[in-house]
Amino acid sequence: MYKAVLWVLLLAAAAKAGAAGNDPANTADDAIARGEYLLHAGGCISCHQASEEKGAPLSGGRALDTPFGRFFAPNITPDVATGIGAWTDEEFINAFRHGRSPGGSNYYPAFPYPAYTGMSDDDLMALKAYLDSVEPVSQQNQPHELTWYVRWRAAVGVWNSLYLDAGAFQADPSLSEAINRGAYLVKHLGHCGECHSPRNKLGAPIEEAFLRGNKDGPEGDVVPGIHNDDDAGIGEWSVDDIAFFLEIGMLPDGDFAGASMSEVIDHNTGRLSAEDRQAIAEYLKTVN
Repeated sequence: MYKAVLWVLLLAAAAKAGAAGNDPANTADDAIARGEYLLHAGGCISCHQASEEKGAPLSGGRALDTPFGRFFAPNITPDVATGIGAWTDEEFINAFRHGRSPGGSNYYPAFPYPAYTGMSDDDLMALKAYLDSVEPVSQQNQPHELTWYVRWRAAVGVWNSLYLDAGAFQADPSLSEAINRGAYLVKHLGHCGECHSPRNKLGAPIEEAFLRGNKDGPEGDVVPGIHNDDDAGIGEWSVDDIAFFLEIGMLPDGDFAGASMSEVIDHNTGRLSAEDRQAIAEYLKTVN
């Protein structure tokens, strides 16, 4: 009798646990939590807030000075009128995958969709779930201040035909799971090459110089190389050195990251899991 009662209780507990696991509310909460993690991994806060002291998070307004003029990051809160609250799932994926707005116009690649294009649909939907969950902020987007010859957005379509390799990341079966994860984070979600690679005259990262540094970086910064080179990169750093730097911003010599990289540490890499920082470090040691 005792065993029979025990089995009934165990089966009831298992059924309850299974029901909770299939609860749509739990699934939605999981997606939102994952989306928040991806938001930090993707560095969204660093660009989509005017400054640490000014503007609500994700409401836009941050200025980005480039050789083509000044771009202003848009409002990505779920406000329907001024943000992305009216976007469908398909429109959200299309923006990241192809750099196209819901209205069909081309985004400027100051929005790093050439890197984000590699994000998986699952990650994009989790990111959207989180963005849909934050407090809407009514704040109009500030118009870009651009050189006259880049104001014609249709020209971006030509740029895309030359430099956009649209499509989700495909793992390399010859590499470890950790290195593939690091490649995904560096190349796509973290879009490290957008700052750490030099650009050609049309503003596209030079593929053969990936992660080799950029003397004309964002906001006038000279951005160092982070490839596996002893002299021009971080070849002398160990995997643990790199992972520790990504966590707290301390270099192997005891100095700390400055300029815009300190913000990346605070909002992006410092919020990653230890496993993801390790994966990034392992991948960077493969980039020559």
